[in-house]
Amino acid sequence: MATPIAANKAELLAIANAVASEKMIDKAIVVEALEEAIQRAARARYGAENDIRAKLDTQTGDLRLWRVVEVVEVVEDYFKQVDLKQAEKLQKDAKVGDFIVDPLPPVDLGRIDAQSAKQVIFQKVRDAERERQFEEFKDRTGEIITGVVKSVEFGHVVVDLGRAEGVIRRDQQIPREVVRNGDRVRALIMKVVRENRGPQILLSRAHPD
Repeated sequence: MATPIAANKAELLAIANAVASEKMIDKAIVVEALEEAIQRAARARYGAENDIRAKLDTQTGDLRLWRVVEVVEVVEDYFKQVDLKQAEKLQKDAKVGDFIVDPLPPVDLGRIDAQSAKQVIFQKVRDAERERQFEEFKDRTGEIITGVVKSVEFGHVVVDLGRAEGVIRRDQQIPREVVRNGDRVRALIMKVVRENRGPQILLSRAHPD
C-alpha cells in the first residue's frame, strides 16, 4: 500500500466540499485537482523525473502517495525502472514487464505547496465551469432568454444569465434603445461558441425571431 501523507484530512475534504458546492461542479473534479497539486509537490521533492501518483480517499480524507515503476531486466532509467530483485521486495509476484507501486514517504505540505494547490484547483474549477456553461447552452440556440444587464462595454451589452454571461453586440441591439446596468432584458440566443476563455453566448434583441 502507498504511504499516507501527513496532512490535515478534515481540511482537505472541507476544501473539496466547499469548492464543489460554491462552484456547483462535480466534487470529483475538485478532488482530482487536489491530487494533481499533491503530485506536483511530491515531484518537486523527489524529482520531476519520477512518475508519482496521489489518491485522496473522499470518505476518510486519507491521502496516499506512490511512485509507479516498470520491472525490467536491465535498469536504464533509475527513476522509472527497477530490476526484478528490487521489484520482488515491493511485490512478491513481480515479473519483467509489470508496472508496480513503490510507496513514498510522507510529504510536508507547506505554504508553497498550498499555493500551488490553489492554482491547480482554480484552473480545474474554471475549466469545469466553462465546460458546464457550454454544455448548458450549446443546444439552446433560437431560445428566448431573460437576463440582467451587467455592463455596457464599447457599445456591447454584457448580460448576466445566472450561471453564465451573454453578449448583445452593437449590431444586434434595438436601434436607439438605451439599457443600463441592472435592467432586465429579453434576448434570443443566436449562437454559442466554445473559446479558450470560456463559451461565448451571443444574444440578439434585433433578430426577427
